[in-house]
Amino acid sequence: MSPTGVDIHPRKEAFKEGIEALNGLATSVVSDVLGRTIGAVGILPVNKSPISVCGNAVTVSVRAGDNLLIHKALQFLQPGDVLVIDGGGDISRALFGEIMMLVAKSRGAIGAVFDAAIRDVDAFEKHRFPCWARGINMRGPYKDGPGSINVPVSIGGMVVNPGDVILGDSDGIIALSPAIALEGARMGKEKEAVELQTIQSILDGKYDDSWVDVALEKS
Repeated sequence: MSPTGVDIHPRKEAFKEGIEALNGLATSVVSDVLGRTIGAVGILPVNKSPISVCGNAVTVSVRAGDNLLIHKALQFLQPGDVLVIDGGGDISRALFGEIMMLVAKSRGAIGAVFDAAIRDVDAFEKHRFPCWARGINMRGPYKDGPGSINVPVSIGGMVVNPGDVILGDSDGIIALSPAIALEGARMGKEKEAVELQTIQSILDGKYDDSWVDVALEKS
């Protein structure tokens, strides 16, 4: 880190195989098969319409209320990236709005995640740009730094490393390292098939909930 408190690292290349395997799976399903412990808490979609995203994490850590290093990170973006910002959970000022969102989108970003506040929420809906955040605030940010780019960050209690696969939908956000992405996708697809069978059994009037009593007997 420089004496000014700015720490910038090279962008991690996307794990394309993992992104392709996880694309379209529900965050809840993948979280379940990986022990129900992964996933950001308190980071919710700001879009009104259903949204989904699966892409490469470009991470940024900033001090509360300051977005200078986010502007710098926009220069790193490539198609398929998801911008992931650790703002320390502070929602006293917005770190991102319509102009920055349009810059990110123009450079190929497919979504953004903030453990912080954003503003101009109607613009995210208008431009169909998926975004998850801890809060919304009309007040603008500082632009003084310091901050870091492409370092491990914490988003809603979930650690995200640069190059992780970000999977998001209307339920929330999870991050998977390249080491577990393919296995998470495999198990997720298996669970998804089982859940579809369960849903069909409910629709057919054949749902079997005898497992509840078995579980109670064991408790």
